[in-house]
Amino acid sequence: MGFAYPHGMSSKPTPPATRLETVEPVGKRVLIRKDEDKKITKVGIHLPDKMEIPTLTGRVVAVSAQVERDEDYPIKRYDRVLFNPRHGIPVDFEGDNRLFVIPVDDIVAVFRREGA
Repeated sequence: MGFAYPHGMSSKPTPPATRLETVEPVGKRVLIRKDEDKKITKVGIHLPDKMEIPTLTGRVVAVSAQVERDEDYPIKRYDRVLFNPRHGIPVDFEGDNRLFVIPVDDIVAVFRREGA
């Protein structure tokens, strides 16, 4: 039994619905969205546009399955972390390019709130 197209509709197949593309780190890696570089110091000094204080903090967007299973790495999605960006691989996924795949060994601290 075939399908009849309503009058005026094309018989060409429609493209599949647009799917969101995701990035899933593999191995001992996590995906981090780097925090914005600061343009104002803590004491309120505005820095020129060409000069910024580089940040080494960010939010974990995704954790590889291997890191998730490893009890030696207490890192979860949405954690705010301090990391060494030296081995980070930028992910050209968004316009501002603040996503990086970072080896879990380059995460040096996880920020925690007391009582949480």
